[in-house]
Amino acid sequence: MWRTIQVVATVEHTVAVAVAAGGGSEAVDEHNLIPPFNFAMVDNGIFRSGFPDSANFPFLQKLDLRSIVYLCPEPYPESNTEFLKSNEIKLFQFGIDGNKHDHMTALHFLSEPFVNIPEDTIREALKLVLDVRNHPVLIHCNRGKHRTGCLVGCLRKLQRWCLSSVFDEYQRFAAAKARVSDQRFMELFDVSSVKHLPMSFSCSKK
Repeated sequence: MWRTIQVVATVEHTVAVAVAAGGGSEAVDEHNLIPPFNFAMVDNGIFRSGFPDSANFPFLQKLDLRSIVYLCPEPYPESNTEFLKSNEIKLFQFGIDGNKHDHMTALHFLSEPFVNIPEDTIREALKLVLDVRNHPVLIHCNRGKHRTGCLVGCLRKLQRWCLSSVFDEYQRFAAAKARVSDQRFMELFDVSSVKHLPMSFSCSKK
């Protein structure tokens, strides 16, 4: 299940910016615009990152976000919640527990058991991401690697990307901490239940 926070504050000034993959924007003061860790543009109106902190707020404000999809079970920090309220941003939280395999060796990965990633939760989060009424939307977890990577990977399958391209993108963000279990999950994820949803963004094969 997810929960949503409805915010009611009025934003007096918003600036829409185009952000290239990996970050960057046209800025009034570029020194104040610091993207969150692992920030990138996924598609039109969809962004991904690690957990943003107060130093990232000026950058996020330029994205004119309408919603955030948060994939961790921990409560959202008060400072972040206040930022959302002051900018009329909805928070959709999906409490997916992190899998603690960060320090496994290559030998451990060869025998890594299948981790029970909640497919229903990923599917519900994907439906929210696909809904243009929530755009622009930022997807994030803690480091923007595993939970965010799985959700984006499932989106890529819906966009008919080949698995090798899906895995390549996942590994670019996860780097040395890429998990076999995440890639198994993306490979086996059934997109048929969300194929009926409209997509207003790129659907090109990779």
